[in-house]
Amino acid sequence: MKNLLPLPAFADNYIWMLYDAQRAVVVDPGDAEPVLQALRSMGLPLEAILVTHHHGDHVGGVNALREATGATVYGPATEPMPEPLIRLSGGDTLQVLGLTFSVLDVPGHTAGHIAYYCADMEGEPLLLCGDTLFSGGCGRLFEGTPTQMQASLDTLAALPGNTRVCCAHEYTLSNLKFARAVEPHNAALLQYITECESRRRADQPTLPSRIAIERDINPFLRTRVATVAQAAHGFDALIDPREPAAVLAALRQWKNEFR
Repeated sequence: MKNLLPLPAFADNYIWMLYDAQRAVVVDPGDAEPVLQALRSMGLPLEAILVTHHHGDHVGGVNALREATGATVYGPATEPMPEPLIRLSGGDTLQVLGLTFSVLDVPGHTAGHIAYYCADMEGEPLLLCGDTLFSGGCGRLFEGTPTQMQASLDTLAALPGNTRVCCAHEYTLSNLKFARAVEPHNAALLQYITECESRRRADQPTLPSRIAIERDINPFLRTRVATVAQAAHGFDALIDPREPAAVLAALRQWKNEFR
């Protein structure tokens, strides 16, 4: 049986651990210590480390974990990474933990950001998407363009609706506050806010989300929806609300300024 566990790190990161009775894999270990503690408590060796992008809160623990465990590191082909590692691009596949992962190119947050998609883990698809897609939001455009991010989010939105979305940050409640400002009458969004607030009050993660949920509540996946496009146009009257990337750019700027 394969299991999925979010290991909290820093203020709001999750290092995702996949494991079975014999071994473990971790994703985006910005800090080695939570991973080492989990491995010790479970008595498991670390088979592999998957990295989505080069930011320090995702790679900061890679060298220490590699040295401590001998795990193989996988990461994006075009970004600066802790060496040595196996570099991957969209269309590549890898086998870890007896699972097959497809690599997706999802630039926008960074120029070479990748995601890992497994079509079947315990009967359901699994997406490890780093900082490209958050529940209710998306990553800031530090290196990529709105057009790139729109294409990346379209790629992720096209995955099966029951795909579990494993983002790297617990940003959900703040994202949903913004989403409500964009679509105050979205019934699915209002229900999801109630559910996520309940989870956080119980000190539980809001993640993983599901692609079907995100299609219904995440404004960054809804740039072609008239209410979202008009809200973005209300923020920036210079954009063409018929252009999804322009709507995304306005939403992202609005979110950057939102309090």
